[in-house]
Amino acid sequence: MEKKAIIVGAGLVGSLWAVYMAKAGYKVTIYERRPDIRKAEISAGKSINLALSHRGWKALKNAGVDHLVDEIAIPMSGRVMHSIEGDLTYQAYGKKDEAIYSVSRGHLNAIMMDIAENKGKASIFYNHQCLDANLEKGTITLKNTASGEIIDDTAEVIFAADGAFSAIRYNAMQKLDRFNYSQHYIQDGYKELLLPANPDGSYKIEKNALHIWPRGRFMLIALPNEDGSFTCTLFMPYEGDKHAFNELTSDEKINDFFKTVFPDFYSMMPNLIENWHENPLSSLAIVRCFPWTAGKFALMGDSAHATVPFYGQGMNGGFEDCTVLWELFNKHNGNWEKTFKEYEIQRKPDGDALQDLSLHNYYVMRDYVADPEFLLQKKIEAKLAEKHPDKWIPLYSQVTFSHIRYSDALKQGKKQDKIMKEVLKNPRINEIWDSVEIENEILSKL
Repeated sequence: MEKKAIIVGAGLVGSLWAVYMAKAGYKVTIYERRPDIRKAEISAGKSINLALSHRGWKALKNAGVDHLVDEIAIPMSGRVMHSIEGDLTYQAYGKKDEAIYSVSRGHLNAIMMDIAENKGKASIFYNHQCLDANLEKGTITLKNTASGEIIDDTAEVIFAADGAFSAIRYNAMQKLDRFNYSQHYIQDGYKELLLPANPDGSYKIEKNALHIWPRGRFMLIALPNEDGSFTCTLFMPYEGDKHAFNELTSDEKINDFFKTVFPDFYSMMPNLIENWHENPLSSLAIVRCFPWTAGKFALMGDSAHATVPFYGQGMNGGFEDCTVLWELFNKHNGNWEKTFKEYEIQRKPDGDALQDLSLHNYYVMRDYVADPEFLLQKKIEAKLAEKHPDKWIPLYSQVTFSHIRYSDALKQGKKQDKIMKEVLKNPRINEIWDSVEIENEILSKL
């Protein structure tokens, strides 16, 4: 008899997991609450371009689909900081050949749905909202929002990859005894803008970089698209600050804000006001919960560990869930009970660590990257990593260019940062940062 798996959510993680389930010999059915985005115009809005890095590429490669994503991925080898005076500072992300890759969320999701259907042989049913689930029986109840029809479906195993506000988690798992759940909104929201290409289709700013306008309590970022445009995102407090979204109450105030705070961006950005009103103001939350599995169900991606986007690891972490779950499934010879138990115990600390790392990197991006001491620290760390790669890997490289567990990277990163803070107290550090003396001092503390 053919084995059946149900995936709730046809987003990035659900679509990729369908390929793995097909490899395991399962017939896959995916239910998606939204309409098929491939039939709609894909634009900015609530999309925030994604930064694909090592963990994500590994999951795609293991599924045999990395070459299909490679076509839309733009390498970004470092970040370019834009000061208020218009000065540019470049900071490499890693070694010479290391880069993160900008991908359009909408475009990638469309490709992943194609992959789920073509390589995963999955049947995707759109406009199907999950109303309820029986965790032990492996049954879900769905409503076809187009026709109003209510249906039930059952499978040997069911995966909830339906995002931060997971219907499976809300309707079934959160009703379990001793199920822990928390939802934390950060004070800041975000709004997207689209910086168009030059008339000849070329990029207005450096293509192969992530651009940041750090302004202390808030920031603007820009990631390249294939057509010469940049998807730009303003992250800023909703309220309670001199520069906050609730202060921008008129077109005139919006115009003055950009002209004053981001002058070089303002000079490049046509139709700023029109663009501003096209996209919604959206919020950012961290969701934590445990357990991640119950009966025949498992949470994956944002439904288990939704995070804020400041490390560019939300999608990569979700894709890594696929890698870990697949490895454990094979380790336990297809025994889902053992697989689920080890999956949640192993992966939960990494989900928590990823969220802590993501919040920390917000402070780095909006504030520290403009700080001379921080930039000096990064220079010292880069030199150490080059000379002693077995002893020192910068935190960013651990998270972005390795498969070290997030929880281990966070621990090691804290230890290294403590060492660096001590070293930077040296009153002569600006003159002797490149010396053997400083190098030996750091190595002696490891």
